[in-house]
Amino acid sequence: MAAYLLFEEFTIAVTKYTVIISNLPSKFEGFNILHISDLHSKWFGHKQDYLLETINKHKFDIVTITGDLVNKRNPKMEPGLSLIEGLKEKPIFFVPGNHEWWSGYTIKEPLESLGVHILENKSFKFSKGNSHIWISGVDDPYLGKDDLDKCLLPIDDNEPNVLLAHAPNIFNKAIISKIPLVLVGHTHGGQVRLPLIGAIVAPGQGLFPKYDYGLYKSENTNMIINGGLGESVLPIRFNVRPEIGFVTLTSSSQA
Repeated sequence: MAAYLLFEEFTIAVTKYTVIISNLPSKFEGFNILHISDLHSKWFGHKQDYLLETINKHKFDIVTITGDLVNKRNPKMEPGLSLIEGLKEKPIFFVPGNHEWWSGYTIKEPLESLGVHILENKSFKFSKGNSHIWISGVDDPYLGKDDLDKCLLPIDDNEPNVLLAHAPNIFNKAIISKIPLVLVGHTHGGQVRLPLIGAIVAPGQGLFPKYDYGLYKSENTNMIINGGLGESVLPIRFNVRPEIGFVTLTSSSQA
């Protein structure tokens, strides 16, 4: 049993999603997003070499990180910054989580110095040639710091929008705003998942949470909850390994 738990805690799962966005510009067909969340100051080898080797086996266009690079109980920045160093050849977008704020958000300035785009209730126009999509990010919804209206204010067209948030609390607001894709973390997939049932508990949702892990869809809004890389409270995972996600955008239902 101990060997199985170590396997669950330190071997990385790669999860892939394809999301259909009907008005996706042709230049963004097949656009691939790396989604990372909830590292919690955890190491995966020297200078994150195992984690980076796993990531770099796959092609991706941008990196999105949905909070909690650090852990409030031991807020080491080096694991997160080593990861960023290994990925900084690609555009990186980050939104803070509750553990950033609980530990004083000291990682913000080092992230900015490495060229990371920090989206705290902001939107970024990401262009390819004459086409673009929007990458938006709200501050942590779990702590009530999100302001989606302010975040979306600069958007002056109907081009697709990818919204980053730390916690799934943002889902209903995203549906109302007709955002096609939302990437979040925070739940760690529950850390302990029971077969056929799912997570036992998730922060902010209590027992048997409604939104714990994976893909959720309502109307034209897709939300993907990443299982996270690290752990919170207890260093244990069961039936949900540390995860990196890849999300491919397409306009075709035949993809």
